[in-house]
Amino acid sequence: MHSALGLLKERRFLPLFVTQFLGAFNDNLFKQAMVIVVVYQIYNNPQYEQSFTALATAISIIPFFLLSALAGQLADANDKSMIIRIVKTAEIVIMLVGGSGLLLAKAGHTAIGMAFMLTAVLALGIHSTFFGPIKYAILPQHLEEDEVLGGTGLVESATYLAILLGTVLAGFMKVEHAVIGTLVVAAIGWFAGRKVPPAPRVGPELKINYNPFTASWRLISGTMHIPRLFLAICAISFFWTMGAVLIIIFTPLAKNVLTADKHVATLLTALFSIGIAIGSVAINSLLKGHTSAKYGPASVLIMGAFVVLFSILCKTWPPAVGHYYGWLEFIAMPRALLVIGALMGIAIFGGMFVVPLYAFLTTTVTKDETSRTVAANNVVNSGSMAIGAAMVTALSHAGVTPTNMLFVVAAMCPVSAWLAQKLHKACD
Repeated sequence: MHSALGLLKERRFLPLFVTQFLGAFNDNLFKQAMVIVVVYQIYNNPQYEQSFTALATAISIIPFFLLSALAGQLADANDKSMIIRIVKTAEIVIMLVGGSGLLLAKAGHTAIGMAFMLTAVLALGIHSTFFGPIKYAILPQHLEEDEVLGGTGLVESATYLAILLGTVLAGFMKVEHAVIGTLVVAAIGWFAGRKVPPAPRVGPELKINYNPFTASWRLISGTMHIPRLFLAICAISFFWTMGAVLIIIFTPLAKNVLTADKHVATLLTALFSIGIAIGSVAINSLLKGHTSAKYGPASVLIMGAFVVLFSILCKTWPPAVGHYYGWLEFIAMPRALLVIGALMGIAIFGGMFVVPLYAFLTTTVTKDETSRTVAANNVVNSGSMAIGAAMVTALSHAGVTPTNMLFVVAAMCPVSAWLAQKLHKACD
């Protein structure tokens, strides 16, 4: 059985793995701390809480839509390790701004604190826009062809384990400690990024188009005409539309439907991250290192079934009266283990669905086009996530509850399964 774990011993992979892990950890430590401060300390209105998370999500994906084309061109035209070092330097500055916002909001300076926090969210979106194409596109330069799926799976699983740790710590740390933590991790990430081996430009010199609109259009039109890429990007985009809905509604749902305190909400989010990490590793074992979408249709349909189960469990959940459930009280509830199991099912099968699709993006094209291919995917994905955020906002204002929004997610799963099936047939 193909094993990717040996890559963790090699310098051609380990520094990138660590850099990506720390970046994802920091991103989620800050964002979860921000959401907890806003949902549990500033607002006490479910609609406002959900609107804020939708706004933060929308702000974070604007850079992907506008700058992904430029990011992909720059990554393909330059040494990717150099761009990593620039991005990791910027992260330190971003965390200074975001940390200041957290401290100001906690001190009661709500308006200026939220302005600083949302500025940091926008900057983190720019940070991720320029790092995103590299973390996948650099793998075919440093790894053998039969190692790319395993490397992709490790990067994905590390991302969600980082989300797990960042989320858990944000829920249990004091705000002041979270601010210090983000700065320390950003500094360590800066050192790790400097150890990533060179990944110079491959192929002819690239003329860069700095116009975000024409560059995005040319990037997408130059990528989507390839049937396998078109299907993979569409399937990933549908997945992230569903993901956007889940991300936006989850913390308000945990607070207002499951009536759980911030520690329970944090740990449920963490369990979700564990599930995606498990799915990311499991699919590599099932496929034995071969890039294939054959398990995609079944994975996303099972994910949809778990979404329906989770919604039903939430609808019939007995709310706490006059307080929020703590962790021990939550676990003692009769259906608590079913709720946790449903969440894990959504996450595991979601991870199994999406990881091979990312591997397709970097193995279907030549090495001098991988960054632009991932960037084209990011543009389409960001548009899909924006649609998801707008959908949540519109449905929320129309009075649709978070539990009913879950049925919207479930209804999208058969479409994703159909796209994955067509991709599998196209690759046979």
